[in-house]
Amino acid sequence: MLQQQCPHHSMGAHVSTRNLEDRYLKFKGTDEDSLLRWFAELDDAIRARHTEGDEMQVTFVLPNLTGRATTWALGLKLHDPNVFESLKILNSRLKDTFEPPRAEFNARSALWRFKQSQRDVHAYAQHLRYLVSSVTENPVDEHTLINVVVYGLVDGLLKTYMFQKDFRTLEMAIAYAEQEDFSLIHSRSNSSNCRPTKRQ
Repeated sequence: MLQQQCPHHSMGAHVSTRNLEDRYLKFKGTDEDSLLRWFAELDDAIRARHTEGDEMQVTFVLPNLTGRATTWALGLKLHDPNVFESLKILNSRLKDTFEPPRAEFNARSALWRFKQSQRDVHAYAQHLRYLVSSVTENPVDEHTLINVVVYGLVDGLLKTYMFQKDFRTLEMAIAYAEQEDFSLIHSRSNSSNCRPTKRQ
């Protein structure tokens, strides 16, 4: 019985692993690529897979290079097969080669200026997370990030509600903002549906 079940279990593990690999972006080494964001996505994937050990992590990351980045990595490995002894070394080499000058400074500046504008709350939160993930050298503290997300909201009821709350983390603030935004939209929808129709 156990022998019959094992192939099925193995297939399920393979499918889930494959789906995980398909979820994040390849890094091409072009100007439009965000290396800092790619690092953050890879870190999430490595932790989700419980990939441990320098060799295993490097083996996991290298196939996710493509284009110029693949050519660069292969060239270095041909010269020295042990050039990437750890993920830290690989990331450092990638950063030295492909990160645009002042990339983190620009991301930090964009974070301070970032406003909701015409975005819905979910899109606003997602882009805010991206900017935060791009600031890696000297991460911004949670209290400051909470102020950024609250002050960046469009003036209105949601922003007023946010000022009345005390959040411990950025994610708590984002979760509350998305929940309250949904409630406000739902409330406005119900209100418009309940308006009496005019008699002819």
